[in-house]
Amino acid sequence: MQSSRLEGRVAVVTGAAGGLGYAIAHRLAAEGATVAALDIDLDDSRPDENSAAVRSWVCDVTDPDAVSTTVEAVATELGGIDVLVNNAGLLSGRNSLLEATPAELHRFYDVNAVGPLLMVQACFPYLRKSAHRGRVINVASRTFFTGAPGQIAYVASKGALIGMTRVMARELGEHRITVNAVMPAQVATPGTRAHSGDEVFARTMSQQAIQEFVTPEDFAGLVAFLASPDGALITGQTMVCDGGGLLH
Repeated sequence: MQSSRLEGRVAVVTGAAGGLGYAIAHRLAAEGATVAALDIDLDDSRPDENSAAVRSWVCDVTDPDAVSTTVEAVATELGGIDVLVNNAGLLSGRNSLLEATPAELHRFYDVNAVGPLLMVQACFPYLRKSAHRGRVINVASRTFFTGAPGQIAYVASKGALIGMTRVMARELGEHRITVNAVMPAQVATPGTRAHSGDEVFARTMSQQAIQEFVTPEDFAGLVAFLASPDGALITGQTMVCDGGGLLH
């Protein structure tokens, strides 16, 4: 991917050490952005094709002090923040709702809902000053619409993120900041593979209008579009990249 439509922009991507976050960070860099890749556990052995454009910070998005300190360091070193991609998230196996505990729900909410809120709060002063109009892109989940059995804490936390996206869009609109939620298909990443085998992936793909496996790179393209000038007036929306599996 060779493009310069994000040239001059600074993007922050959380959960960027692997999977969707890694693909998003490198797609934004390939399109000209300087990217701050945040993760709670960075893998130094991972090859980095855009080392000059993708820089890494260790950050726990559920820790208010860590978020504040990291965002300030990123903005100081890179010269501001124009795009925030809230990708860091806690994935889920499958257990009956009858076995769910308050502690489990709180754990998922902390990562999947509170973390994005803390990031938006910390990044807001820089997004407001962006010469390119600030962008917030929240990575949600199709399970909010499908009601995936056995994943009540995960689905509830991602549903909260969708609701938060709409409130954020309303409140930040006066500052010309767009806020959207994006939903991937069942993409084969280390995280999803830990909970779903080949049969599950094949069954999901068979329900799609376009029966091809969606890749992290496909999903990263949607994020790059929303971060680009073409996304300047798209806000408060929930977009799905899943080959037509969920016709929403």
